[in-house]
Amino acid sequence: MKKETFPIQGMHCVSCALTIEGAIKEVPGVKSVSVNSVSEKATIEYGDSVSTDMLKNAVAKTGYKLIVSSGASAEGVHMSHKTGEMRGVKTGSEAEHDHHRMLKEAEIALLKRKFTVGAVLSVLVVLLSFPDYFRFLGEVIPVAPRLLVLLVLTVPVEFWVGWQFWRGAWYGFKNFTANMDTLVAMGTGAAFTYSAVVTLLAIGNRQFEIAGGAGLDAYFDVAAVVVTLVILGKFLEARAKGSASEAIKKLLKLQAKTAHVIYEGGREMEMPIEEVKAGDIILVKPGEKVPVDGIIVEGHSALDESMVTGESLPVDKKEGDEVIGATINKTGAFKFRATKVGKETFLAHIVKMVEEAQASKAPIQKLADKITAYFVPLVLGIAILAFVVWLFLGPQPALSFALINAVAVMVVACPCALGLATPTAIMVGTGKAAERWIIIRDAEALELAGKIDTVVLDKTGTLTKGEPTVTDVISFDSGDKNKIVQIAASLEKFSEHPIAKAIVAYAASLGKQSSHPLDTAIQKKAKEINAGVYEIKNFLAIPGKGIEGEISGDAADEANKKIFLGNYALLEEKRIEIAQIIREKAEYLESDGKTLLFLADAENLVGVIAVADTLKDNSAEAISWLNKIGVEVWMITGDNERTAKAIASRLGVTNVMARVLPQDKSAKIKELQGKGRKVAMVGDGINDAPALTQADVGIAIGTGTDIAIEAGDITLISGDPLGVYYAIKLSRRTLSNIKQNLFWAYIYNIILIPVAAGVLWPWFGILLNPILAGGAMAFSSVSVVLNSLRLKRAAV
Repeated sequence: MKKETFPIQGMHCVSCALTIEGAIKEVPGVKSVSVNSVSEKATIEYGDSVSTDMLKNAVAKTGYKLIVSSGASAEGVHMSHKTGEMRGVKTGSEAEHDHHRMLKEAEIALLKRKFTVGAVLSVLVVLLSFPDYFRFLGEVIPVAPRLLVLLVLTVPVEFWVGWQFWRGAWYGFKNFTANMDTLVAMGTGAAFTYSAVVTLLAIGNRQFEIAGGAGLDAYFDVAAVVVTLVILGKFLEARAKGSASEAIKKLLKLQAKTAHVIYEGGREMEMPIEEVKAGDIILVKPGEKVPVDGIIVEGHSALDESMVTGESLPVDKKEGDEVIGATINKTGAFKFRATKVGKETFLAHIVKMVEEAQASKAPIQKLADKITAYFVPLVLGIAILAFVVWLFLGPQPALSFALINAVAVMVVACPCALGLATPTAIMVGTGKAAERWIIIRDAEALELAGKIDTVVLDKTGTLTKGEPTVTDVISFDSGDKNKIVQIAASLEKFSEHPIAKAIVAYAASLGKQSSHPLDTAIQKKAKEINAGVYEIKNFLAIPGKGIEGEISGDAADEANKKIFLGNYALLEEKRIEIAQIIREKAEYLESDGKTLLFLADAENLVGVIAVADTLKDNSAEAISWLNKIGVEVWMITGDNERTAKAIASRLGVTNVMARVLPQDKSAKIKELQGKGRKVAMVGDGINDAPALTQADVGIAIGTGTDIAIEAGDITLISGDPLGVYYAIKLSRRTLSNIKQNLFWAYIYNIILIPVAAGVLWPWFGILLNPILAGGAMAFSSVSVVLNSLRLKRAAV
C-alpha cells in the first residue's frame, strides 16, 4: 500500500472536499482518503493496482484537478559525473511546494483582479439602481435604458467574476451533489434572471406595472454586490489560509539552496540542491549549511545541530560520522558522501509528516462533515419554502418579496464556516508545534492530547540524558576493581542499552591502567573488542533483570565459570544472598540516585558497579509546568524504590512506579486508564513501544535521526521534555479554538437563515437584505480562519 498527499486545484470549500472524497473512494483499490479544504490537499492510501491517472480522472469528473509531481521538469537533462556537465532537474519536496505555491499565488492574484473589477462595476450598478438618491441620473436616463445599462454592467460580474460558482454548481449538478457554489449561483442567478426579465418587460412596456399598481423592481445590485462580496471573502480566505500554512514554508527555508559537488579529478561545481544524487561527494565550507544527509569521508568540523537535536553547543564531527541536511557547519571544511537526497532526507521526512498531519481530520470534525453533507439541500429546501410562503402570503409585489427572501436564504447560508472550523485550527496548531520540532502524527492525536490529564514519563532517556557514566566500582572479595569492570564489559559489549555502553566505555578507558596479572592480555583484548578481556559463551539476556554467561578466558581459574550481571531481581532469581554490610552500602549509593549492577558467580556476590545518569536541563521545569496546568505526572523506571524516589525528589515528581519491567509498562498504563484517566506515555519509542501503543497518546522522545519517529502519536525530535508540556498545552488551545469556531459557525447559521427567510417580518418588519446576507456569509468564513490564526500568536 502507498500513502501519498496530492494538491487539489480549484477546491475552495468543505463541500468540494466531501465531493472529491466520495469520487476517490469509488476508485477500486483505494483504502482510505482524507481531503482537507484548508490545505487543499488529499491524502490517499491505495494499492499497487491504482495508478495516479485513475485518481486524476476520478477527481477531474468532479470538476477539480489532482496534481501529481512529475519528479522532473521536461527541460531537465541528466548527465554523468565523469563529464561534470549540468544535470538540470528540480525535484523533491521543495520543488513540489514551489509549484503548489505558484498555483496558489496565481489563484490569489486572479481573485484580487476579479474583486477589483467586481467592485468597480458593482459601485456603478448600485448608483444606477437607486436613481431617487441621484435624481440627476433619474432625469437623464429613463427606466428602460437604465435597466438595460444595469444588465450590461452586471453580466461580467455574474458570469466572469462569479464564474467559479457557476462552474462548481454545474459539476455538482452533473454529480448529483450540491455545494456552496450551488447556493451562490442559484441565489445570484435567480436575482439576475428575475432582473433581466424585468428589464425586457420594461423595454416592451413603458408603464411597467402589474395588477394592483405595484411596480416590478430589478435586483441587479443584489446579484452584482453579492458575487463581489463572496469573491472578496474568498480572496481574504485564500490569503489567510496561506498564513495558516507558513510552518511548511519555514521548514523548507531551513534547507540549503546549493551544494558544492566534487567530481572525479577534484573539480568542484556549485549546483542546486535538487540536482544532488545519492553517492555524490560534497564539500561543505565553514558557515555553510549541510545540503543533504550523508557520511563524512574527509575532514572534521563542529556542526550546529540545534534545529534537530536541541543541543545548543556545536557537535564535533569526524570521518565516518553522520551529518544531517540543514544543520550548519561552524568551523572546518569537510567532505561527505550523500546518502539521502530529495524526499529521503530527514528534513523532507519531517515536512511530509507535518503535511499529512495538516491534511488529516479530527474526530470532532465528523459531526460538522455530516451536517455539511445535508446542509446545502436543506438550505435549498428552506429557500423554496420561503419563496412559496411569501409568494402567497407576502406583501405586494409578492413575487419580488418572495424572491428577495429566497435569495437571502441561499446567500446567507455558510457551509464553509462549518467546514473551515476544524481544519484551519488543526493546520495552525500542527504547524506551530512543528516550529518547536514537535511532530504531531495526525489531527486525532492532537485532539486526544488536548484531553490528557495524566502523563507517565520513562526515566532513562526521557528525564535523563540517557548517557550514564560509571561512578563507583566495589569489589567484595578484595580483588581488582578493574577486573570486575572488564568482566562486566565483556558481558555487555554487544548490548545497545545506555548502561551497557557506559560500562564498556569505562572499561576501555581502564585498559592501560589494569594491575591484574593479565595486564598484557587485557591491553591486547581491549584493542580487539574495545573493552573487556574475556570471551563469553552461552550468553543469555534476562529481560528486566540482567544477563548471564560463561567466561572463556585465558586464566585457568576463570575458564568456563558462570557469571551474572544485573539488578536485585536477578540476584533473587539466582538465590544469591546479599550480606547486611553490602546492602547498607548499596542503599547509600541508591539514596544518591545511582543505579546498581551486581556482578556474581554461581555462589557469591563478587562486586557492584554504580552508574548515574545526568538529568536533562529542562526536566524539572517541564514537570513543574505540567503540574501547573493540572496534569498528574508519574515517573516509571526499572530502578528500585530507593533510587527511583531519589531521582523523583530532585525533579519534583511525587508519583513513582519503580521496579517495572519493560514488558510490564503497558499494564501500568492500563491500570491508570482503568481509573478513568486519559494517559500520555512518554518514552524512547523503541523499548517503550507497547506502552506507547497502550496509552491514549504515545509521545516518542529522542534526539535527531536516532529516534523511531513512527513509534509515537507525537514525536519530540529535539528530546526536550518541555516539549511534552508544549504539546499538551498547544493541543488544549487548538481544541478550544475548534470549539469556538464550531460554536460561531452553528450559531451564525441557526440565527441568520431563519432571519433571511423572513420569520421576523410579521412581528417586527425586519428583513435581511441579500446584499447584507452576502457580506455576512463572506465575513463568517473569514472570521473562522482569522480566529484560528490567533493560535500563531498565542503564548504556549
